[in-house]
Amino acid sequence: MEVGAYLPDPVAAGLLAVHSDPMNDSGRGGHYYWCTRHHRVETDADVCPARHVLGPYASAADAENALQRVRERNDAWEAEDARWAGEGR
Repeated sequence: MEVGAYLPDPVAAGLLAVHSDPMNDSGRGGHYYWCTRHHRVETDADVCPARHVLGPYASAADAENALQRVRERNDAWEAEDARWAGEGR
């Protein structure tokens, strides 16, 4: 008997979630993005490739503040890293 031959097909058995839609950008709906290439808010209608954008965000204001949120999170993570590294000494 082949190894694993006795196990049911995980998809057929319903053990794995299956997304029926092909992966594409059409799933983006009503969102805003911050484009790091053009330094502007973009919408679903004119969004650059994913490698150039942050988001999606629910509002243009949230997208416009994306870089500030990134800075705040990075500062918090760096402070946590420094605190954690200091505990080992």
